[in-house]
Amino acid sequence: MSSVLENRFLHLWKHKGGVPLEREYRFHPKRRWKADFAHLGSHTLIEIEGGVWCRGRHTSPKGFMADAEKYLTATLSGWTVIRLTSPQLTPEIIEQVIEYVRSRET
Repeated sequence: MSSVLENRFLHLWKHKGGVPLEREYRFHPKRRWKADFAHLGSHTLIEIEGGVWCRGRHTSPKGFMADAEKYLTATLSGWTVIRLTSPQLTPEIIEQVIEYVRSRET
């Protein structure tokens, strides 16, 4: 299920000519972790971080530690993890992320 922030990101991504992304990508063979978006050609995961100001799951101590484990495992498995919060969902920043992803395509 898409969040408002994920939809906003995807709208900006498409508007700025971003490369196709996989949604809800399961990046680990054993754990049930999923990334909000993945670009397989550049081995990049994009996470849209919601609930920052409303004491959501990601900002509780347990949720924060679980996310840290997920992101560490992804990084040690060769993925680049890009985390974006609501204020970062701007055309300028999304354009920079698109350029980064394109520069890493294999």
